[in-house]
Amino acid sequence: MMKSGMISSYRFFILQKARDMIYCKKGTDNTDRSDEKYMQEAIRLALDAGESGEIPVGAVVVKNGEIIGRGKNHREKNGTALGHAEIAAIEEACRTVGDWRLCDSELYVTLEPCPMCAGAILNSRIKRVVYGASDEKTGCLGGHINLFEMGFEVRPAVTAGIMKDECEEIIKGFFKGKR
Repeated sequence: MMKSGMISSYRFFILQKARDMIYCKKGTDNTDRSDEKYMQEAIRLALDAGESGEIPVGAVVVKNGEIIGRGKNHREKNGTALGHAEIAAIEEACRTVGDWRLCDSELYVTLEPCPMCAGAILNSRIKRVVYGASDEKTGCLGGHINLFEMGFEVRPAVTAGIMKDECEEIIKGFFKGKR
């Protein structure tokens, strides 16, 4: 079993490696550069969450090319099951625009949303969701199930796998450090 100092050092190493992957990456694919730009901000937030002991997930809400909401996991810090990155980003975006409807907005998140977050996305009327890493255990945009195909009136578009390797490395590294 690893001692807590070793876990912290290992976690720091993994988070630094992921950060290096993001900032040193050469643009060799055909990904939409604006998707990468916003996903990089979500990844930065995920790294911040991981460094403070939270599961490293970050999210941003974008409207008309401007980030209007940011969020990172804060369940441990605030002791709440509702402390997901997507919820925090959606709440900030709603405050920014002064409305619960985010009709012309996009959500960028490092990990495929869970049932609660998928519900919040539907209820806030977000038009598009972009995520990095899939989640086969609790993902609700295709990883485990797809809530957006359940016949709801609102059906956001989904783009999966943007900066997937970087997002997966952050999550895997965090949990390796926990073991």
